[in-house]
Amino acid sequence: MNMKSHSLLCFMFLIVAFSSIQICLADCDNIQDTCPTSPSEKHTTSINGLTCNNPADKSAHDFKTMELSKSGSRDKFGSSINIVTASKFPGLNTLGISIGRTDIEVDGIVNFHNHPRASEMIFVKEGVLEVGFLDTQNKLFQKALKEGDVFVIPKGLFHFFLNRGVEVTTVFSVFNSQNPGLGSPTATPSESVEKIKRKLISLSESEVDSVDDLSLIVSEIIYS
Repeated sequence: MNMKSHSLLCFMFLIVAFSSIQICLADCDNIQDTCPTSPSEKHTTSINGLTCNNPADKSAHDFKTMELSKSGSRDKFGSSINIVTASKFPGLNTLGISIGRTDIEVDGIVNFHNHPRASEMIFVKEGVLEVGFLDTQNKLFQKALKEGDVFVIPKGLFHFFLNRGVEVTTVFSVFNSQNPGLGSPTATPSESVEKIKRKLISLSESEVDSVDDLSLIVSEIIYS
């Protein structure tokens, strides 16, 4: 093989290799209409997602779920969070979305948390909700929502929910990721639930005198 042919072969190899890397790293469009999750619990390969079920076994049942039909058990903050991904709802597989339901009792809260891989769009089905998120400049964006309102929380930003109404608040969520994640700065807050509630209420009622006071309160809540 002469030098020219050898160089051409190397060049072609580099093109193929680079193309393969791009395919592996990029979020590609679906190459088929649907890809319900395989019910098998044993997967022999590790992929960024879940394996598809046999096309011959697809059915309308894969695209319906009742996972959000009922409220879950409440935590010590008086709220329940249920995020449903393709592992529980096969029809979501490869679509790049997941769904959720949050129920909050009167004066209950969902403490500061984030979804590292997704933005979240919430819809208030019942009740009254105070929602707020903190951007990377420590600026707080908050709003009082009522039944029928929609609010968007940008990807990865810490946010909280607070029920300021007189009945249980129910919120449905859509995430633009198949696996949004659920992050918390501390596994178990050191402060009492009531103290954290009071701090969140002070935020919702704007009982702060300056940006520094706001940052301090938020930091105390997040890292308590």
